Amino acid sequence: MNKAVKTSFPVLEMTCAACAVSVESMLKSTPGVSAASVNFANQTALVEFDPTVTKPQDLRQAVQSIGYDLVVDVEDPQAIQEAERLKHLGAIRSQTIWSTALSLPVVVIGMFFMELPFGNYISMALAAPVVFYFGRNFFIHAWKQARFRKANMDTLVALSTGIAFAFSVFNTFFPEFWHARGLHAHVYYEAAAVVITFISLGKWLEERAKSSTSSAIRKLMGLQPKTVRAIIDGSERELPIVAVKEGHVLLVRPGEKIPVDGVVNSGNSYVDESMISGEPIAVEKKSGSSVFAGTINQKGSFQMEARKVGGDTLLAQIIKMVQEAQGSKAPVQQLVDKVAGVFVPVVMGISVLTFIVWMIFGGENAFTHALLTSITVLVIACPCALGLATPTAIMVGVGKGAEHNILIKDAESLELARRVNAVVLDKTGTITEGKPRVTQLSWVGHSVETERWRDIVYSMELQSEHPLAQAVVDYLSLEGARRVTVTDFVSLTGRGVAGRVEGNEYQIGNASLMAERGIRVPDKERELAKRWEEEAETVIYISGAGQLLGMLAIADRVKPTSRAAVETLEKMGVTVYMLTGDHEATAAAVARQVGVTHFQSGVMPTDKADFVKQLQGSGKIVAMVGDGINDSQALAQADVSIAMGRGSDIAMDVAKMTLITSDLMLLPKALVLSAKTVAGIRQNLFWAFVYNLIGIPIAAGILYPFNGFLLDPMIAGAAMAMSSVSVVTNSLRLKFTKL
Repeated sequence: MNKAVKTSFPVLEMTCAACAVSVESMLKSTPGVSAASVNFANQTALVEFDPTVTKPQDLRQAVQSIGYDLVVDVEDPQAIQEAERLKHLGAIRSQTIWSTALSLPVVVIGMFFMELPFGNYISMALAAPVVFYFGRNFFIHAWKQARFRKANMDTLVALSTGIAFAFSVFNTFFPEFWHARGLHAHVYYEAAAVVITFISLGKWLEERAKSSTSSAIRKLMGLQPKTVRAIIDGSERELPIVAVKEGHVLLVRPGEKIPVDGVVNSGNSYVDESMISGEPIAVEKKSGSSVFAGTINQKGSFQMEARKVGGDTLLAQIIKMVQEAQGSKAPVQQLVDKVAGVFVPVVMGISVLTFIVWMIFGGENAFTHALLTSITVLVIACPCALGLATPTAIMVGVGKGAEHNILIKDAESLELARRVNAVVLDKTGTITEGKPRVTQLSWVGHSVETERWRDIVYSMELQSEHPLAQAVVDYLSLEGARRVTVTDFVSLTGRGVAGRVEGNEYQIGNASLMAERGIRVPDKERELAKRWEEEAETVIYISGAGQLLGMLAIADRVKPTSRAAVETLEKMGVTVYMLTGDHEATAAAVARQVGVTHFQSGVMPTDKADFVKQLQGSGKIVAMVGDGINDSQALAQADVSIAMGRGSDIAMDVAKMTLITSDLMLLPKALVLSAKTVAGIRQNLFWAFVYNLIGIPIAAGILYPFNGFLLDPMIAGAAMAMSSVSVVTNSLRLKFTKL
């Protein structure tokens, strides 16, 4: 047997976790498939199969046979999936609005104008399009499931509404059948129509709860340019990215994304590699330096030789790892979906059993009672309340979170967040601001000349391409610095800059540049520089006329609320860890400032994901908090993934929660919100199940031997609607809770 391949495919048409189970079972039963995992949350299937036995088209046909679809053999499957999701959201919205508009008059006639002339015919005409047009997918999916001896929520909806409508049609055209037996010919059009309307509303709410989710993988792919400039036979040519081969020489201009992994041949620049390292300071690139696809070139330009292209680039590997980490996670298993496979056949069985028992022991009205009670069982057991229990609570919880700048995507994160006992924090952009800033400026004596020196430093740094130069420019511009003429300006790679102003030479750079130019650093300033470095600050020296004039400290400052957030989490019993790609001294300094005792430095993206796995292996429920593409693998691996709102789009898409203002104090609030929202969901599910446990036996006629009571299907329909209203009302209570 050849080596199996593992591929992620978008899945279309799934509406519940029971659907995901059906798709997964069909894939697993396909010849050549060794493993399959279907993720309802992100609508994907991760399939491991032998390409010599099974082709992607075979997988698609297997999934299509039960009413779903698999996107294969296209250039951008995620785009198709996103388009289908938007199309489905629009369709279900229209379905809900029209169903509501048609159902309202049916309910009014059925409840208050039962003797209206031709009322039954009017109700039938209005209810028919609701049941058989707007609710047609319930019947289609139920039939496809039945062909493979499967059942889901669609099965129960189709049975209850179909039988109620058919029974009502019979009573509309043949009322004398019941009149001859001394009974009234009831119709239940409003029950059938309202069932479809409420279920449609529930599905619309659920889709809206996930509507902010877009394709993280598609955006990751968007980091790679579509075309590149290649140097071929001494001339510059534009090539599509797919045409780039190993060994091609490519030209990268200022501001462009680097197309593939490779090595710089000629030229100098600084490259923003924060998508890989997470660190805010751009990295200097010169001849022989490695560069990576998706990173962003700054002000300089250079030529590079392609070394890894296509699926071999680091960006492609990140994409693959995120896909696998997401696809390997178990699908969101709502309680309502977990029991759907049992609930549906059990209710059908109870309905049939009810009919049989009444036929045997019902006496002279056996058939009448048998038919009415079996239909009533199906009507009252309609899973409307169950279907609304989770999405309504999620919608209210999401709204409550949004009021506090917390975005929550799905119920899985809500279910797990309250159980989190380990939080992993990325440093840059999460604990810190993620932007280098001048924190301190110290001049060496000569106070009368500091204003002139300030203008000189400002003017020289304006011409520098170094990323730290912008921090100096921003700081001094606020100090009122003015531009002066700089001549003989030169950028000294890896050391700093030098230039002349009014004939005098000045240097701005690191300690190596000062030593090279013979600039003596006094003991007092040397001690100050050492203290700054211990505080994770980068020291920039300013010299002129052969002596030290001053020093600047540049740092990525810790956010004001980071320490309070760490303390709050620790009080809640949550252990906090910090990971960073920065060096040991910086990591230790930041950890001290915020009170984190567990931290690691020099951590790469894959290391972060491995660290999360280790914590999970030790039994921890892990929340990962990050803001960059470099965090996406760890975010996908974590039990609960939380992105900072001012970070990358990729991090926010992979994450299941987003803290909009990037304030870490929102993190403990998110955990509290999780606990309260889950409590609301559980209350809803409890009452929905209790309603069925009590309602189904009564509908079956269990009270008839004691007091002669039989539940009218009309009342059953009203009770079904009221159960849904009670669930929605309970969900709305979340709006008034305090975090």
